[in-house]
Amino acid sequence: MFTAAALLMLGNYYVYDSIGPVVDLLGRQLGFSQTQIGTLNAVYSFPNIFLVLVGGVLTDRLGARRVVFWATFLCLVGAVLTALGSLFPIMVLGRLLFGVGAETMIVALTVALAQWFVGRYFALFFALNLSLARLGSYFADRSPSFADSLYARGWQAPLWLATGFAALSLAAAAVYYVVDRREAGRGTLALAPPSEGIDWRNLLRFRAGYWYIVGICVTFYAVILPFRSTFAIEYFQHAHGLSLDAASTLNSYVFLAAVFATPLFGLLVDRVGAHALLLLIGSLLLPLSFLFLVSGGVNLWVSTALLGVSFSLVPAVMWPAVARVATAAQLGTAYGLMTMLQNAGLASANVIAGYLNDRSGASAAHVQGYAAMLWFFGLLGLMAFVFSLLLLRYERRVRTAATGN
Repeated sequence: MFTAAALLMLGNYYVYDSIGPVVDLLGRQLGFSQTQIGTLNAVYSFPNIFLVLVGGVLTDRLGARRVVFWATFLCLVGAVLTALGSLFPIMVLGRLLFGVGAETMIVALTVALAQWFVGRYFALFFALNLSLARLGSYFADRSPSFADSLYARGWQAPLWLATGFAALSLAAAAVYYVVDRREAGRGTLALAPPSEGIDWRNLLRFRAGYWYIVGICVTFYAVILPFRSTFAIEYFQHAHGLSLDAASTLNSYVFLAAVFATPLFGLLVDRVGAHALLLLIGSLLLPLSFLFLVSGGVNLWVSTALLGVSFSLVPAVMWPAVARVATAAQLGTAYGLMTMLQNAGLASANVIAGYLNDRSGASAAHVQGYAAMLWFFGLLGLMAFVFSLLLLRYERRVRTAATGN
């Protein structure tokens, strides 16, 4: 099951990050503006502001394996439409369908991992799965090197390569479906699948700690993904004079670091706990990295290293932490609601960043125009740090009340 889940996520993350390396080509060959390019990843998130919660509830009702399979099939349809779309509306439709399927699939697969591994080094297995997913992002960023012949043919051929990765995800989803159905029947899962009922009151039963984790999630991903998956490669090309290959390679090291470091942080969480403190450390690195980018006096590798550590640490701690503050029957709803709000942040941040670049005239000829975008991401990172402080304070109050000291 774990291997199938890892391949499923690897293919999915490759498709999501396949836009970043073709941003410059989309601008030159199709005339897309920065706002339109931001919209291609923003529209991934727009429907999930509402639909991913439904996906979480459906996971609680129908079971993770059914939702994973059909959501992954929808991802493949979206990838095909994106590769076909020489017209902006068609490409937007493809990314929209891919987004609807991808986020629902991720929620369902997270619940599936909890059902298999809670009490069995859940944080470690979740982190391993996430690290292999990051390998998909790394491959996407490195694709201008290993698939340079495709990029030489223009914007479309690389997106067909992404469609191949979407097909790999669907094959892995089919394998997971078969294995999970067999093992559930044998009663070997760590958590039994939830009942058929839907209790909408679950939305009102989450403790304050859950909402602080949601706040970290929304602000953290509103920084990391819009910057690294949409604008970073072009920013490195224009503001620092890097070639497409060099800019993609530099960007890829954030994901490569996560491949190796995320499982180590997951094991650390399983062994020592300290969720809130680790989240505090990881979120602090976000505003620092953008402060260095804005200053312009620090080597790009410093910012890349800080983002790489943060991108490895925060998700490895944050997602498993939800299982500590929600019951087994609430998990689908808890992850669905958290992902819904995460996508609201992603959609808004992508569009706002693209708008700031357009308004400031950001380009290779006017690199100062990127400063507004960098300050925007830095302030969002600071908000993630504040939510981490609130979570640390909350957990200390809970421990004090429990011990009576």
